[in-house]
Amino acid sequence: MPFSRRTFLALTGGASAALLNSGAMAKPLGLPLGLQPYTVRNDLQADFLGTLKKVVAMGYEEIELSGGPGYGDFYGHKPQEVKTILSDVGLKAVSCHYRSPETDAIWATDIAEARALGMKYMVCSTPPAGPRSAEFWKKNAAYFNRLGKQCADAGIQLAYHNHNSEFRVYDGEPGYDLLLRESDASLLKMQMDCFWLTFAGHDPVRYFERYPGRFPLLHIKDLKPGYAATTGEFEGNPFTEVGSGVIDWKRIFKGAPAAGVQHYYVEQDMWDRPSLDSARMSAEYLKKLTV
Repeated sequence: MPFSRRTFLALTGGASAALLNSGAMAKPLGLPLGLQPYTVRNDLQADFLGTLKKVVAMGYEEIELSGGPGYGDFYGHKPQEVKTILSDVGLKAVSCHYRSPETDAIWATDIAEARALGMKYMVCSTPPAGPRSAEFWKKNAAYFNRLGKQCADAGIQLAYHNHNSEFRVYDGEPGYDLLLRESDASLLKMQMDCFWLTFAGHDPVRYFERYPGRFPLLHIKDLKPGYAATTGEFEGNPFTEVGSGVIDWKRIFKGAPAAGVQHYYVEQDMWDRPSLDSARMSAEYLKKLTV
């Protein structure tokens, strides 16, 4: 696994060409079937265009980008080139990951890039550095409110992507809950990673119920049985294809409308087989899943 998730994070999409190739509407909820291409990062590095075509042939319609200085290199392609390539193969990008910026000037540059790419959402997957505490998460709620206001002024929605560490408890409350409660619901939405939330010992549906409308984006990957919940480091490979683990996807997607879900992306960090096979297995499960 030569690339870290934070160094990588790429691409996005959705389109009719996927339907023509797959012969079926992506399920559940009739939403476009999306892929976070970190799942097939090595394949993209070796053959960018060919891998995208294979992804479309599996039935994927959307794919998520990453951008910004030193974060998303689009595998050697300039943003406008990526936009054209995605359109040509039948993928549509609506969300893009960015680093939490150190300055407003950096964020302004990121917003300009996101607008040029036609992004509907900008997503941050880590907070700024600092010792974690209840006060840390409250300060970051204000920080993301400020970034979110700048996004809103540009016609873009800001969202935050969780891992498992956000669920460490401070003063009796997980940091994730502090961020949700202290931030402005209109300025900061969430891209819930259902795997990491479950791996941390929590229930995605309970969060949907507690914070309705806050989760327009999902990352979905499955958790192998036998792994104890943790908000820290772990050993081995707990990741598996969607539908092959312990997460109840039917229940999650039943709760998705109240959560405000509009897009979801299959993502798998590690694999027990070739990564394209993993992406295909998750797609086949989802195309058959009804709610």
